[in-house]
Amino acid sequence: MPPVILILLAILLLFVIVLLAKTVRIVPQARAGIVERFGKYKESLPAGLNIVAPFIDKVRYLIDLREQVVSFPPQPVITEDNLVVSIDTVIWFQVTDPVAATYEIANYIQAVEQLTMTTLRNIVGGMDLEQTLTSREEINTSLRGVLDEATGKWGIRVNRVEIKGIDPPPSIKDAMEKQMRADRDKRALILTAEGQRQSAILTAEGNKQSAILNAEGDRESQILRAQAERESQILRAQGEGQAIQTVFQAIHDGQPDQSLLAYQYLQMMPKIAEGDANKVWIVPSEIGKALEGLGSTMTSLQGIPKEPTQPLKRVDTGSTEPLVPRSSDALLKETNAAVEAAIAEAESAARPGSRQGAVPPTATDPAVDPGEVPPAQ
Repeated sequence: MPPVILILLAILLLFVIVLLAKTVRIVPQARAGIVERFGKYKESLPAGLNIVAPFIDKVRYLIDLREQVVSFPPQPVITEDNLVVSIDTVIWFQVTDPVAATYEIANYIQAVEQLTMTTLRNIVGGMDLEQTLTSREEINTSLRGVLDEATGKWGIRVNRVEIKGIDPPPSIKDAMEKQMRADRDKRALILTAEGQRQSAILTAEGNKQSAILNAEGDRESQILRAQAERESQILRAQGEGQAIQTVFQAIHDGQPDQSLLAYQYLQMMPKIAEGDANKVWIVPSEIGKALEGLGSTMTSLQGIPKEPTQPLKRVDTGSTEPLVPRSSDALLKETNAAVEAAIAEAESAARPGSRQGAVPPTATDPAVDPGEVPPAQ
């Protein structure tokens, strides 16, 4: 085969390949192809295999029909109270009309960004800083409504608008932190005060109940003590009454005389001298007159005669054996002699008309028989 023919065949094959490439166009899923014929819109190619007229029709644009997410950089916005805040937004949109998105606007992403910024300045400009920071949902709703209405003729549908961040100036941040710290301190103080108040109330209630219970306990204990004291006094009074009756009966049964009273007086003298304050005790020389006065006074007492009217009865004192050693017999005799002398002196003082120096026999005298003690003269 001549080389010219081979060259022609190669050129023909290359032309066929180029023709097929220009005729067959494959559009991916969720895409739309815009076909122009001699610079004029002809049709939109769906996803899949499409046949176009070669060298006449041209696929000018391939539009993405999926939902797109665009994040815009922070933009300065002035609030109503003249504070500059930086706001960055995120927009979710989708192309619904590829032809309008191609021929109605040159760059719909840039248009959406600029429209978002202007609308955001308009919305935030009517709010103060506190409303701006706390009204994100309201800002998102208003911004979405304005964008959806403006981008409808561009073949774009705005599905969602979100404010990603609102950054106030550093001075405002510092002031807000101080305010939040003050609010937290205030709430902490309020809670502490409430806790202290509740604690004081509960403590007071507890003290009240404790005081009531203590008062009731004291009252009951005082009542019991009073009852016990009353019963004790009653029993003590009964015992004292019985003791007095017993002693009184014993005195009447024993028929005491003036000698016994003088002896009892002498026994009480050492007890009078007892005590820390009694450093010196002087026995007056007129002891006889004192005994005489005591005897005369006791004589006038009812029930105590000067002389016993009945025979005296000796009281059984048990064994008469001495309880002291034999070496103490002299001391015992001297003591008995001193006692007998005191009794005799008291007797003589009580009865001045009686025989001087005569000591009547007593029941304690060992020379007299207990059953034969004569009455004192």
